[in-house]
Amino acid sequence: MDVATPASDLAVIGLGYVGLPLAHEATRAGLTVTGLDLSEAVVDGLNAGRSHIDDLSDTDIERMREAGFAATTDASRLAGASTIVICVPTPLSAEGGPDLGAVTSAAASIAAHLTPGTLVVLESTTYPGTTEEVVRPILEESGLIAGADFHLAFSPERIDPGNPSFGVANTPKVVGGLTEECGRRAAAFYNRFVEQVVRARGTREAEMAKLLENTYRHVNIALVNEMAVFCQELGVDLWDSIACAATKPFGFQAFYPGPGVGGHCIPIDPNYLSYKVKTLGYPFRFVELAQEINARMPAYVAQRAQELLNDTGLALSRSRVLLLGVTYKAGIADQRESPARPVARKLAAKGADLTYHDPYVAEWSLNGTQVPRALDLEQALAEADLTILLTDHPDYRPKLLAEHARLLLDTRGVMRRLPPNSPDRAHSTTSPIEREGIEVL
Repeated sequence: MDVATPASDLAVIGLGYVGLPLAHEATRAGLTVTGLDLSEAVVDGLNAGRSHIDDLSDTDIERMREAGFAATTDASRLAGASTIVICVPTPLSAEGGPDLGAVTSAAASIAAHLTPGTLVVLESTTYPGTTEEVVRPILEESGLIAGADFHLAFSPERIDPGNPSFGVANTPKVVGGLTEECGRRAAAFYNRFVEQVVRARGTREAEMAKLLENTYRHVNIALVNEMAVFCQELGVDLWDSIACAATKPFGFQAFYPGPGVGGHCIPIDPNYLSYKVKTLGYPFRFVELAQEINARMPAYVAQRAQELLNDTGLALSRSRVLLLGVTYKAGIADQRESPARPVARKLAAKGADLTYHDPYVAEWSLNGTQVPRALDLEQALAEADLTILLTDHPDYRPKLLAEHARLLLDTRGVMRRLPPNSPDRAHSTTSPIEREGIEVL
């Protein structure tokens, strides 16, 4: 149920992986914060002191409540808030661009309760021009004019779920205002709880900065994924090559191959930019090619799995396959766009008998059918004809895998062979492990 709260310093719309950490950091800085979400389950849970995201514990939520935080489904609570930040999801639409339904709905809710002097900030990832061309007209249906009667800005979220080193407070915050005064006001707001605020020239530059960051990663991940395919044919240990290249103190940043790309950002955000560029009559070939390469990695993993089994005289259609990790990254429960699902679909389509193990996911289904969950990891490794490591959770220690897995395909480089003086040992503190029946993607 909703909890009554007076007008607040900050109202956050969307209490997921972006909005809730923002609200948390603002309350720690002494701001009074109201959170708005459409989900009654989320609101009830937060008001009862329960967290639904990896990065915040129940204790964190309880401390937020003690500091005056309250969650609600009632949009009228937006009235009188000094600052309103939109942190709603922007999934891909059928046309390949962002589905702005949640953004426009949030803007309409704000317009119904907007008061003079309010700062409105969009943090949801989208294409350049959204703040000015989509959000602004909806807000101005209130009769107030952006830049004159209220302030409007865009500030891209930079949340990295599960990152123990960087959070809202110590990750530089990019801010772009509709006007110079809008930018100044937005920067002053974030300066209250973020260590460094970076001013962009305007909303479009701030919107583009987010897409540039993720397109850069998307393209470079595609590069090493494609290299992984032909390096296997050439007999080249790509992981060793990356470790060697990473010793160069300038001009190189290490990226690593994997079974695909997951999360909300990398497989999704670059498509927003590609969609916008297409409206200008141009193809964005880098993004389109990167998407093609990364999207075919699950099929390549399934192919490698079949080849490994064939080499031992087994058919995939009659084999027990254990999938290790079904989340999109290590150490968290987030399954958004996880490559584990398309990998599993490929394997199931070829008749594999699937089991999964993931310490963060209690239930996992494929095509509407529950996949059996292994509870005893050592036993599951010993019983599986093939184990495929898809997510490098801390539980999956190299020594454990080497001792108990009969046949292992490591798509995350946990078992990779490293030269003794490799600087990449910091990325994986394991000793080099070589054993028949272990292959690295």
